[in-house]
Amino acid sequence: MLDPDYELFVHVAAAGSLSAAARALGLSPAMVSKRLARLERRLGVRLLHRTTRRLAMTAAGERFHADLTAILAATAAAEARVTGAAVAPAGPLRVSAPTSFGRLHVAPHLHRFIADHPAVALAIDLSDGFVDLLAGGVDVAIRIAPDVPADVVAHRLADSRRVLCAAPAYLAAHGAPATIADLAAHRLLAAQGQLPWQLMARGRARTVEDDSIVATNSSELVRELALTGAGIALRSLWDVHEALARGTLVRVLPDWEGSARVGIWAVHPRGQPVAPAVTAFVAFLRAVIDPAAWEGGQPASTTTPSPGGSA
Repeated sequence: MLDPDYELFVHVAAAGSLSAAARALGLSPAMVSKRLARLERRLGVRLLHRTTRRLAMTAAGERFHADLTAILAATAAAEARVTGAAVAPAGPLRVSAPTSFGRLHVAPHLHRFIADHPAVALAIDLSDGFVDLLAGGVDVAIRIAPDVPADVVAHRLADSRRVLCAAPAYLAAHGAPATIADLAAHRLLAAQGQLPWQLMARGRARTVEDDSIVATNSSELVRELALTGAGIALRSLWDVHEALARGTLVRVLPDWEGSARVGIWAVHPRGQPVAPAVTAFVAFLRAVIDPAAWEGGQPASTTTPSPGGSA
């Protein structure tokens, strides 16, 4: 039988805190802390850095966590093969998602996953930064990208159409660009890593290379800047479809969109057994992510700016 302190360590790593792991396991935080300390003494290595606010795995802890996760998944799969029974999703599950997408399109549905899989200890991190699955101990990540690396198993959940948009107030003050070249005279908005823009229209391709007027790592901040008239942004329909429907944002150069290669993916590490909880979460994402909710009924043309505006 696997050492119970091993499983406790995996739960703590997934939960991200002693108190959250203690609640999931039905133990006191003091008991969880005592057992972790006992495990570290026995192994002779520090597995976790502890602060008053959070836990972070050491390099040794990350390696140990990856090995234990694979062992636990393989053990569950072996038991299922022997008994012929399906293994119910259980145990820790750490998920990573982009901040806006996670908040808008995953968080409102999470209660369903929790209700359907009460034995899963779910931990979700929202971040716009790139997350290394193995180093971060992440079981499933949502990525919005044109492609994914070969070291992960990728499930394409939906396309991610991106459109140029701006607030009517910005276009009234600065005019609407008539061509891609006109964008050089406008204020562009993008988070770090989102420029240059690769744009497509009826088989034509153009690259827009410029700097954002505000440097930020937050896509949510870019959306808010666009809404308040700070400039022109290239935004995903899943992010701005409601603003487009209300007219608080309008399409700019509506024939042009971001590259159609960009998709919304669920990814998990390749080369290790897939835990039932991972399979269940990917199925959950397929069920709740509905591109029709943001694809339909979007205005196709820009609002005409006032005659005084100039590009």
